[in-house]
Amino acid sequence: MKKVIISINTSWNIFNFRVGLLQALQQEGYQIICVAPYDEYSLKLEELGFEYHPIKMNNKGTNPLEDMKLIYNYYTLYKKIDPDIILQYTIKPNIYGSLAALLLNKKVISNISGLGTVFLNKKLSSKIAQWLYKISLRKNIVLFQNQHDRNLFIKNKLVKENQTDLVAGSGIDTDVFKPNETYTENKDFTFIMIARLVRDKGIIEYIEAIKIVKEKYPNVKFKLLGDLYLDNPTAVDKEELNSWVHHSIIEYLGHTDDVKSEILKVDCVVLPSYREGLSRVLLEAGSLGKPMITTDAPGCNDLVEHGINGFLCGVKNSIDLAEQMEKMITISFEERKKMGIHSRKKIVTHFDEKLVIDKYINHIREK
Repeated sequence: MKKVIISINTSWNIFNFRVGLLQALQQEGYQIICVAPYDEYSLKLEELGFEYHPIKMNNKGTNPLEDMKLIYNYYTLYKKIDPDIILQYTIKPNIYGSLAALLLNKKVISNISGLGTVFLNKKLSSKIAQWLYKISLRKNIVLFQNQHDRNLFIKNKLVKENQTDLVAGSGIDTDVFKPNETYTENKDFTFIMIARLVRDKGIIEYIEAIKIVKEKYPNVKFKLLGDLYLDNPTAVDKEELNSWVHHSIIEYLGHTDDVKSEILKVDCVVLPSYREGLSRVLLEAGSLGKPMITTDAPGCNDLVEHGINGFLCGVKNSIDLAEQMEKMITISFEERKKMGIHSRKKIVTHFDEKLVIDKYINHIREK
């Protein structure tokens, strides 16, 4: 039986976004081995019938000694398991896991799910990260979630075009993420933003836009769902969050594994992110038949067509975001319903999980 390793920076990520792919590969006859830092979802992966191996990883650290140790740990583990192919996601597995695989001459498929801060600033650490990408990915198949990111890597000579391909993010199980049979609206119009609470997701712009909208529409409700991410240099701190809640700017929902239920409760999903690989939240919202507001940025505008299934606003532009929110509030219920239908159709046609799975299986079978 051929062995497939999947490595991501959290077991939570594997469990929430990649189980459909892994189960499909399992049905194809592959043995699945998960490699990720231990968390409460690691045991859930084993319960699904996947082999699991922990690996220590400081996801936000830049200590070169820690990173050298991570390469060694990957090398030791990959040599012991002796996989036929390795699937890797997120920055550290893509770089350090790939370097280990390179030493062992193993076939790797890397997924660039977003550029994070690597291309959002011009610091020395970003230049080093780009150099590491160039070294580590040189023999990999590299999948990108939007054409802009793909072009950027090719332009900066981090990868060659013939080793790249496009994939529809993690895809979405459109049979699970289905709209309610009856499309209804809330008595008080309700928005939700779902994201890690970091500034790159546009959280500050969301708060500023809410303040503008509330002056004119005081009964409109605004929800926020997502974890504090205090290790991130752009993280929102607890005092800021508590202040927003205290002043009734938002209703904070914290963390949930049932994002679907929260999306179904609202009238519109908002994501003012500076850029994405391909937004999972918008995939879910679109599949559930919701209109959306997001930025005219890579990984966001791939999923929302302005005036068709939602509205686009400028990046880092809270005034424009507020204007698009007001548009969404003031258009008719029937217009919003049509937007939701267009959202669902777009996701089913172009972003269904089955399309992602087929692409992976084809690349895995290639010699």
